[in-house]
Amino acid sequence: DPSAQARDSIAAWSRTASLPNLQPPLALDAQDPTTWPTGPFDALYCADMTHISPWSATEGLMDLAGRTLRRPGGLLVLYGPYREAEVALAPSNAAFDDSLKSRNPDWGLRDRDAVQTLARAHGLVATLRVRMPAENLMLLFRAA
Repeated sequence: DPSAQARDSIAAWSRTASLPNLQPPLALDAQDPTTWPTGPFDALYCADMTHISPWSATEGLMDLAGRTLRRPGGLLVLYGPYREAEVALAPSNAAFDDSLKSRNPDWGLRDRDAVQTLARAHGLVATLRVRMPAENLMLLFRAA
């Protein structure tokens, strides 16, 4: 996470969990490849980023995942709200999308199909869509 405050919070939760396989949070900017770790990684988790950043950040995330996830089978997990052609947009997500775009016109809910197409271009295959609370989704991708 590029935010020092967010990294401090992640580190505190990690210490509480006391899991031996958790690495410290990184000062990572999805739009800046000079901040990217080299991997390989078994999994990458990204929550609430794709809609609160320009599309170029999602492009960077997919490039990073495509470069660093262990092949085959490395896992990319995305969490957040998405637009879906076959599912009516919840009024709360429509209002949230409007709010995001009013703060920054490059922000906004991303189309799930566009995210999946971008992932595929980086060697990642969509494997699971899970409905989550508050009209969010968890999207899972595997490195092919």
